[in-house]
Amino acid sequence: MVNIEKIINENQKALKLPNEKFELYGKLIVTRSNNLWNYHEILTETETMVFPDENYQLDIINQNGFALGAFENNECVGLAIFENNWNKYLYLSDLKVASSHRRKNIASMLLDAAISEAKTKEIYGLYTIAQDNNLSANHFYLRYGFEIGGLNTKDYSFTNQEGKYDIYYYLDF
Repeated sequence: MVNIEKIINENQKALKLPNEKFELYGKLIVTRSNNLWNYHEILTETETMVFPDENYQLDIINQNGFALGAFENNECVGLAIFENNWNKYLYLSDLKVASSHRRKNIASMLLDAAISEAKTKEIYGLYTIAQDNNLSANHFYLRYGFEIGGLNTKDYSFTNQEGKYDIYYYLDF
């Protein structure tokens, strides 16, 4: 059984949950017309990607927001990092689930718990960002109920990831 817990001093080793490979197999193509966001998918050749591991510090996380962990038998199998924002949205800055536990509703459980926590703090929604070529993440956010609220086509312009876009997702509650 998986339990969702706030990350505190006693379980802060959960912040060391490593990033693992995930598949990239297409892109979400986002457009806007008549004040409406639209999207469609294109499939691409499958490749894998892994984000660099972070060096999270609990005191810094707690200054800016909070972290939640998903634990099974006292082992962290999922992690979500949230940051408070000026606009009454809580920013989901990181969401990851161990590859052995993916597709078991853990990411949804983490978001459900974050929403309960956020509502006690006069926060009215969540927002996050997904890269356009991470179809799995984009599918997850859309299925969970997030809406597309923006598209950034410039963030990767002068990097080795040039050509990627960031899709901004919002969930009001």
